[in-house]
Amino acid sequence: MKVMERPARRTHRNFPEEEHEAIADGRGGVSAVLPWLNCGGGVNSMEDKMRLLILGTGGMANQHAANFKAIEGVSVVGGVDVVPERLAAFCTEHGIANHFTTLEEALAWGEFDAVANVTPDRIHHPTTLQAIAAGKHVFCEKPLATDAIKAMEMTEAIERSGKVGMVNFTYRNSPALQKGRQMVLAGEIGQVRHVEASHLQSWLVGRHWGDWKSESKWLWRLSKKHGSNGALGDIGIHIVDFASYGSGLDVAHVFARLKTFDKAPGHKIGEYDLDANDSFTMNVDFTGGAIGTIQATRTAAGQMDQLRLRVYGETGSIEMIYDTGKSTLRACLGEDVHTATWRDVPFDPVETNYQRFVQAVRAGRTQEPSFRRAANIQKVLDKALASDLSHTDEALG
Repeated sequence: MKVMERPARRTHRNFPEEEHEAIADGRGGVSAVLPWLNCGGGVNSMEDKMRLLILGTGGMANQHAANFKAIEGVSVVGGVDVVPERLAAFCTEHGIANHFTTLEEALAWGEFDAVANVTPDRIHHPTTLQAIAAGKHVFCEKPLATDAIKAMEMTEAIERSGKVGMVNFTYRNSPALQKGRQMVLAGEIGQVRHVEASHLQSWLVGRHWGDWKSESKWLWRLSKKHGSNGALGDIGIHIVDFASYGSGLDVAHVFARLKTFDKAPGHKIGEYDLDANDSFTMNVDFTGGAIGTIQATRTAAGQMDQLRLRVYGETGSIEMIYDTGKSTLRACLGEDVHTATWRDVPFDPVETNYQRFVQAVRAGRTQEPSFRRAANIQKVLDKALASDLSHTDEALG
């Protein structure tokens, strides 16, 4: 039985992921964590707490701290950041006793079981490998790495170690996605024929999340030299996972086009070259014979943060929507196919990625979304980049 909790308190509004951490019931609340699973693994007994270190204390780290602290049996025992002032403020706000300015210092201390890696994208690879080598479980922000080769290296390392490795694909918290996938896999629409998926944001045209022209937290997302792969790397990883997971299919071939729009004189603001892609489209062949489109943009005026997936089968269709904190599920099934009638489908609350990670550590078995899943999604993004450069179809090996 699930008991509804109050959402964790939010403190810094940096990016839409900070909104999705409370979408697990589809209406803005968070379903309560299940009791500890007594399966052995990461901690020794029901009385032990899972001790967590948070690596990186920027905006998303506040969500990790709040959500993990809300789970029974979890203690956030340390924080790491290269900026001492930011680290001190973060640890004070969340009541974290142990502060470290390097991961090496934290590992030398060692009094923790797991690491939440909330560092910048390019830092995920080296720091995660260090944590794995030290025998720690890892919960990593997306993307797992900046390319598939690094992501697969991390995957193989965590699998060799026997530790739990999971990636925070936040939209997996959508109950509409989870229920819709169940319906597809149960055969309620027959064999999948066609898939349409889109992730629409508008922060390049609206100021609901701040002024991107003057705030570094947005500008770096537009600049390749600052580690950004643009909309493809930032939200593309979400919609590719959303489409593949919701349809129950893997991507087999991709033909992609990426577009960077003119946004400032000389395509530059201060130290930031505005050269990362703002929009992309993919024509996709899926395993099982289905085809479809996957697209995303930061320029969709009127759409703050919407993911929409339609899966069309031989006997019906299902639509899964996440729209700025709200989940919606609709279907056209049975006799409704003949009148093109769509009906709302009810769903139950689901556990969040944070809750699943804690359960996985307790059981000693990785749950989804796993490192391997994230590495496979990264392969799709790498092939999309290659396709845009070559103007040819790219096969997933």
